[in-house]
Amino acid sequence: MTPEQLQQAWAAGQIVALAGPAQRDQEALAAAIGPQGLDPLQQQWGPGVVLGSGGSSGGRRWCLQPLAHLQASAAATGSWLEQLGLDPAACLHLNPLPLHHVSGLLPWLRAQQWGAGHRRLEPAWMRDPVLLAAAAPLDPARPALLSLVPTQLQRLMAAPEGVAWLQQLAVIWVGGAPLSPQLAARARQAELRLAPCYGATETAAMVCALPPERFLAAVPGCGAPLGDVELRLDPDGGAVEVRSGRLSPGWLENGVLHPLPRSLDGWWRSGDAGRLGPAGLELLGRLDGAIHSGGETVFPEHLEAQLLALAQAAGLPLQAVLLVPVQDPDWGQRLVALVRAEGAPSGRETAWPDLERQLQRLCEPWAPAERPTRWLHCPELAPTALGKWQRSRWRDWMNELEANQKSRPTSADVDPF
Repeated sequence: MTPEQLQQAWAAGQIVALAGPAQRDQEALAAAIGPQGLDPLQQQWGPGVVLGSGGSSGGRRWCLQPLAHLQASAAATGSWLEQLGLDPAACLHLNPLPLHHVSGLLPWLRAQQWGAGHRRLEPAWMRDPVLLAAAAPLDPARPALLSLVPTQLQRLMAAPEGVAWLQQLAVIWVGGAPLSPQLAARARQAELRLAPCYGATETAAMVCALPPERFLAAVPGCGAPLGDVELRLDPDGGAVEVRSGRLSPGWLENGVLHPLPRSLDGWWRSGDAGRLGPAGLELLGRLDGAIHSGGETVFPEHLEAQLLALAQAAGLPLQAVLLVPVQDPDWGQRLVALVRAEGAPSGRETAWPDLERQLQRLCEPWAPAERPTRWLHCPELAPTALGKWQRSRWRDWMNELEANQKSRPTSADVDPF
């Protein structure tokens, strides 16, 4: 669906269901809506959209977001920009994400609501920094805004042309996945005006953002909540909780709208753990990704970011790491590290054991529950295009690798890498 078609549908009071081009997404959305369609919801909620949630917990939900909620989100972001001294109407909103992603829908809607410029950035440009710089030159007199996931940021920073292009932007919102410490350090060194942020489909996108000046001053986290949002932490498990008038009414399943679970006073509990301080929200990781090891709660995402930063400081060629839990009779759960390293051989034993020993030494100061018990070289290890880790997929990869090893007659002569 084009933006023009979406605008026409909203003008007619319709709720529009948006999914990616993949057949499985189209089929999942059709099953969620059911045979009766969206007419009953339109009568109750007016125009809006049905969007797939990020699915980082492994279970995608198809959330209803009324147009009024999306407009409230755009207004709150506009107020945030005004606090930075930027006139939203004078800005150019650059958009590299599709409309069926909440972070692709909102840039277009913000531009419409603010009377600002909007320009679509083609996927091929985002994979080639040189091509992007040539295809989308920026006007120094017009503040440009961009929303990225960390994977896109890292790809653009891989070439001097990409860094030079990013340096011209007034605000670069970065969300959708954790921003690694080493990538943040590189961005600060290049003086990129990053604004790490946090939000979800259920919250109609961004609910907090760190101003670029504070990011450049090495302030951690995702900043304070926007004007129409309240944040707090669940005292029992540390989950980030949100209260706002733009929370989704619920998600669709087999034609039934299931209300978004909230407390009696309106708080929605996210699946993310965090801490709140004077600088705002700092994320620790997904609660559904946390493990319980030896009586301790361990957040693999937090440890992954630490290990990447330590490896970079030590000059090790670590490109990606994923910590996968396995059952342990004594500890409950322990962690196994899957590793992708630049230039690490897949067919020789010599270099990988040396790198493994060096990574183990980096983790020696960690608490015992945090240290990986095993290290596996995984040359194809990578997040999705939107920077999210499909943890169940890589857990299956590890299980398959181990099953194949056990099925071989001997192990002494086997190189599993």
